[in-house]
Amino acid sequence: MADKVRVIATGIRNTVGFDWQPATGRLWFTDNGRDMLGDDIPSDELNEITRTGQNFGYPFCHQGDILDPEFGRGHACKDYTPPVLKLGAHVASLGMRFYAGKQFPPGYRGAILLAEHGSWNRTKKSGYRVMAVRLEGGKVVSREPLITGFEQHESAGGRPVDVQPMPDGSVLVSDDLAGAVYQVTYRGGNGK
Repeated sequence: MADKVRVIATGIRNTVGFDWQPATGRLWFTDNGRDMLGDDIPSDELNEITRTGQNFGYPFCHQGDILDPEFGRGHACKDYTPPVLKLGAHVASLGMRFYAGKQFPPGYRGAILLAEHGSWNRTKKSGYRVMAVRLEGGKVVSREPLITGFEQHESAGGRPVDVQPMPDGSVLVSDDLAGAVYQVTYRGGNGK
């Protein structure tokens, strides 16, 4: 069995969400940044594997441009693959899926949906939402909230864990704080 194991990429920390981009077949994934470097660094990451053997830097380099104070000595961030997008410090990006449905407006087709579970060790909370990352030709062109309201006035009312597009074009969002799964629909009519 060991002769069938193949390492595709290294230097990745705490990847929970990943999906293959329908248009390219490439693997995209979230990478949660390490803790205990402060409120604002390092950022969680959105990454894309474009070739076998890529190294994304962990534990030597974080978010593509910050050397680790403990393990970074003797290393350079330029030697590692930088993230496609910095997602923000401690947002805890967990679930991630490409949206291929037709219920939401056309601008969402091919977008990445990200469940941000939310910070646990940051002075001011961050995350606690579902984001939509739009791509054009494999490049990020925008990032905006799709679902908010899980956190208000520094109090968490919910913690999104995963997203799952459904055959009808709606999206399921799991919330492990509320112990619930929500179905998100678009009522604008047939994605127009």
